[in-house]
Amino acid sequence: MKIQQFTTNLFQENTFVLWNDKTNDAIIIDPGMMNNSERDIVDKFIADKKLKVNKVLLTHAHIDHAASAAYISTKYGCEVFANLGDNSLAEGLPMQAQMFHLKIDVQPLVIHKYLIDDDVLTLGDEAIEVIATPGHSLGGLVYYIPNIKTAFVGDTIFQRSIGRTDLPGGNFGELIESIKTKIFKLPHETVLIPGHGPSTTVGEEIRCNPYLQ
Repeated sequence: MKIQQFTTNLFQENTFVLWNDKTNDAIIIDPGMMNNSERDIVDKFIADKKLKVNKVLLTHAHIDHAASAAYISTKYGCEVFANLGDNSLAEGLPMQAQMFHLKIDVQPLVIHKYLIDDDVLTLGDEAIEVIATPGHSLGGLVYYIPNIKTAFVGDTIFQRSIGRTDLPGGNFGELIESIKTKIFKLPHETVLIPGHGPSTTVGEEIRCNPYLQ
């Protein structure tokens, strides 16, 4: 499996394209692009690699992670996958834009397929395990790929920090519980790739994250 990261929008959100280099089947995690120039960069990469995008996966439906989910879904004819708990956030993307004073054209987002804890998706011959991690939002999800010991954790946990819980659907107790009972149960060498900032590992966060001691 190949992975390409794009850091987009004024929130410096990490968008990811994952693909199978044998079949060129691809998925996009958290397409947060907020303008045409950002979308063009991702589209050019997909075209240059001749990728076939067949899924959009959302770790959660905050606008900085989902602003271009509908665009990608329409352009590439693929479905948007997320957790039901974030349906109101998806439908309320225009309200989120207003709340953050973003002058962008965004429409309510339709989630086509709802994911739950322990669902398993595939990309080529590799499994993507779905882990429910509410706390930053009601429907927070982590996508864990055991074959490469990598987890895309959205805004659940960051390097030596955690996601904010003061937005609608946030709950500090649930967030800590999700991290300790779900993320920290993964192998210590698992690479955690967050929605903002640099990557870390499970072991490093168990040892060093001040919010989780």
